[in-house]
Amino acid sequence: MIRKSYYWKLRDRELHLGPRTLIMGVINVTPDSFSDGGRYLDPDRAFARAVELEEAGADILDIGAESTRPGATPIQAAEELRRLIPVLKRLRDKLRVPVSVDTYKAEVAERALRHGAEIINDPSGLTIDPHLAKVAAQHDAGLILNHMRGRPETWARLGPLQDVAGTVARELEATAQRARLAGNDRTRLMVDPGLGFGKRKEQNSEILARLRLLARLDLPILVGASRKSFLARETEELTRYATAAAVTAAILGGAHVVRVHDVAEMAAAAKVADEIVTQSEDPINRRD
Repeated sequence: MIRKSYYWKLRDRELHLGPRTLIMGVINVTPDSFSDGGRYLDPDRAFARAVELEEAGADILDIGAESTRPGATPIQAAEELRRLIPVLKRLRDKLRVPVSVDTYKAEVAERALRHGAEIINDPSGLTIDPHLAKVAAQHDAGLILNHMRGRPETWARLGPLQDVAGTVARELEATAQRARLAGNDRTRLMVDPGLGFGKRKEQNSEILARLRLLARLDLPILVGASRKSFLARETEELTRYATAAAVTAAILGGAHVVRVHDVAEMAAAAKVADEIVTQSEDPINRRD
């Protein structure tokens, strides 16, 4: 798999994607996230965690103030902002890396971008609040479009998708087109196949196996496999090993960015995967 290079434009900088995989570190400022719910609600603890992740090798930090775990109940924008804004104020101008905010609400995106965020990571892929795309465009923000079926509270009732990888690719293409019609330049867009977001357990592995289908969209690719339920094992340690396998598969399939909780461990896995990708892209070593 030859991974195409991109320059992903944000408001205040651009990130070179392709020569190596970038690591997006996750911080949840929620009481109910499946992974670290409640641990970083306090702005000072969130700040300390952000610095820790940056030092561990994170290239981007993704802050989420509403859980999108299976079965999660939606919250109002006011509550999401109550959790999020104090953390963004604490982080502003304190980090070298850009901050992304994980939200599907235009109101929250607007406030987050005014408080220093440079990227909006929409878990709904514009299916819940289409106005979010215009907000991102107005602020020259990076915009990540995640594929999601239904909503977290309905996922348990959804049937399996037919041709899951092909469907995800086609629907993300349509989502990217909507984002562009709202004024977002394609150099600011990134797509995410949305592992676990309304897909059956076995279908997540199929998406990883056929990730190269997304390369046809000619947009950078993010994959968030970290600690997803389809990777869950008997202990946290074993789940980290399973996550490392999924991260490696994503990179070999063409991912430019991986979204992870365990930054140091996954950065080590990504480094090895990048070395393999580099060899496959060397014309001398590549077999056609």
